[in-house]
Amino acid sequence: MSNNQPLQHDAIVLTGTSITGQAQSQIEALGGEALHLPLIEVADVQSNDDGLFLQRSQQVDWLIFTSQNAVHAFIRKMEQYEQDASLWIEQRIAVVGEKTAEALEMAGFSIHFVPTTYSADTMVKEFNRFLQPETTCLFMRGSMAKDTIPNGLKCRVETWTIYETRPTKKSIPELKEQIQHKNCTVVFASPSAVRVYAEEILPLHDWDQIQVAAIGHVTEKALIALGAWDIIQPKTYTMQQVIEEIARRKES
Repeated sequence: MSNNQPLQHDAIVLTGTSITGQAQSQIEALGGEALHLPLIEVADVQSNDDGLFLQRSQQVDWLIFTSQNAVHAFIRKMEQYEQDASLWIEQRIAVVGEKTAEALEMAGFSIHFVPTTYSADTMVKEFNRFLQPETTCLFMRGSMAKDTIPNGLKCRVETWTIYETRPTKKSIPELKEQIQHKNCTVVFASPSAVRVYAEEILPLHDWDQIQVAAIGHVTEKALIALGAWDIIQPKTYTMQQVIEEIARRKES
């Protein structure tokens, strides 16, 4: 194996909802095969109250986004109601995660608070320093989001379930085939994907048949709770960093 291609003969399976060309190129440059086999899918939640929520998002003190999925769903709502980012030019926005912030900035929004780590617990601890009891926040959430943020913030938090996360089984047969015949590192980016894997694949293929990688400590905890071990989990919660960490592990 050449030193500059530590992933040669390995398949890196990405189970999240999307894969960027950058991630695929990074894996291939390291000699690996990039496979996108999503275990979950995301869909916008449509509601008769969407227009009211969109209006409310201009009135609260803070908007809170914790995922790119929430950002993209929010932008689609803006487009649906023919509104643009200029209407939120004075709005304060708090986000969790660099990629979430980038997605908002690309759409024309300004970011005013990002916690030091990609963690809802850290978000609550650090963001509370900026809040008063009378502060109002609107939390853009997914259908499976935990209540850590709305329950932990010391102010009034309204929630808008803007997208839903659903299991998808169309990738299951191919993923089983890959695990059986290739050296696979399976990358999990959410507890939702972990749960689908545990239900559909774990009964036939134990954790020791794959190398497990996680983006984020919450995902790592979900894996540990279901018996996974020796988990690759970088300190920086990005796909780029997890791929680099996988490569370093292979080189060692």
